[in-house]
This record gives sequence, structure tokens and C-alpha cells, in this order.
Amino acid sequence: MRFTIKQPQTKEQFKHYYHLRWQQLRAPWNQPEGSEVDAIEDQCFHVMAVNDNNKIIGVARLQFNSNNEAQIRYMAIDNSFQRQGIGRELVKTLEQYAKKTNHKNIVLDAREAAVTFYKKLGYKVINKSYLLFDEIQHFRMTKILND
Repeated sequence: MRFTIKQPQTKEQFKHYYHLRWQQLRAPWNQPEGSEVDAIEDQCFHVMAVNDNNKIIGVARLQFNSNNEAQIRYMAIDNSFQRQGIGRELVKTLEQYAKKTNHKNIVLDAREAAVTFYKKLGYKVINKSYLLFDEIQHFRMTKILND
């Protein structure tokens, strides 16, 4: 399966980017469309995976918590395209950008189902962080970026 990682540029691309984010991370818990967007979107680095049909099949965001620390948030892969290396490539792209912007540490809050995925990429569990929608346990994870 071929795909390309790129940044959303146009209003239309962002519309589809946010829709996939909502579809995967909010809709299953009956959250309204729009709840997947927060107040700092324009201060973050966004990436998406696009297949040969120009369909957005994965999304992820990097936000900047401090001069040293970046945070991966809102990562989602279309259900029919999971387990094909898309998430790994999105994370790799975010890590490369974090290094380029001199961030030394990445943190994230992984859903319980995603902890194993992030461990394979070198992230370590720090602690249980929060419970989303009273049922989705998240775990704070971190990774130190080496040059």
C-alpha cells in the first residue's frame, strides 16, 4: 500500500483532515463534529497520510509545550488502513520535525490500545494520565530524541 506523508495546505485538505480526526477519535463516543479541534491548531505542525487516490487516511499533530518539549496529539488512522505502517511514518515525520526545531523530548497521552504501538517506537510509559469520556484510559509516554 503506497501513501505519502505531507502537510495539509488548503482549506479543503484541513476540512478532510479534521473530519478523519473526528471520525476516529470523537464520533464513536457520540461527540459532536467540531470537538476534535482546539484553540491552538494554528500554532501546531500538522501531517497527514494520503493514499494514491488522494484520500486522507491518517492524521497527526505536533504541538510545542516548551523550547525543549513537543507533544504528539490527535493521531488517527482510518480503520481500513491500520497496521500498514502509516502511524509509524507519521510519528517518524513528527519526530524529525521536532528535532529540526530543536525539541529534545516528545510526550504524548496514548490510549490504552495504542501503548504497545508507541513502545515499539521507543516511547516509555511514565504513568496513567487521564480517562477520556469516562472510559478511555490514557497513559503519559515520553521519548528523548537523539541527534
